[in-house]
Amino acid sequence: MNDFINIKLTRNNIDKYFIRTAIFSAIKEASSSFSGNFLDVGCGKMPYRSYLLSNSNVQRYVGLDLGTALEYDSNIKPDYTWDGQLMPFEDNSFDCAMATEVLEHCPYPIEVLKEVRRVLRQGGVFFFTVPFLWNLHETPHDEYRYTPFALERMLLEAGFEEIDIRATGGWHASMAQMLGLWLIRSNLPINLHRVLKWLFFPIYKILLKHDKPPLDFTEGSISPSFTGTAKVK
Repeated sequence: MNDFINIKLTRNNIDKYFIRTAIFSAIKEASSSFSGNFLDVGCGKMPYRSYLLSNSNVQRYVGLDLGTALEYDSNIKPDYTWDGQLMPFEDNSFDCAMATEVLEHCPYPIEVLKEVRRVLRQGGVFFFTVPFLWNLHETPHDEYRYTPFALERMLLEAGFEEIDIRATGGWHASMAQMLGLWLIRSNLPINLHRVLKWLFFPIYKILLKHDKPPLDFTEGSISPSFTGTAKVK
């Protein structure tokens, strides 16, 4: 089992611990609605493939990525590649689809969502995650940070219905996320990094322990990231 779905909290991974666990928790919760042919858009090294094939009603898992995508593992290749405009599948080819941490890299996200909508069958489910508090990454191909209102608008425009968007955490988790990124990824001197990780690690754990994700997106609320599902009617 890889560290995407079995990550253990240490002082050295507090930059990615929360986001990895939040995504996997959301996938596990949504997996009861996954079945049949499953499309992983922007699949990377397909870290959730084995889990979903063993723990859901998914029968066929297809990984799709850009032909020019960043290579995370030279031993793992997507099942199909595309140019970001037209997926190499017929209409109504899949029962469900997923895009985890992908939409922020799409210059024209609505067009991508329309393609996902096109290849899904009636009743199909689309699961997605997007970061909100995260450093620039895969530059220069880092395009957006979305609010839930923008996500809902784009999904509706692409033809989806029954949209359910959720926060992965609240103020405490957001502070923990930024604290972890600062402690691991900022340009502080190495020795200072080591000292601060020991100093702030207990605070990081306390923040996550007492976090409560907002149930509604109201003025002043915040989340490290968002997850959601949308359906084809």
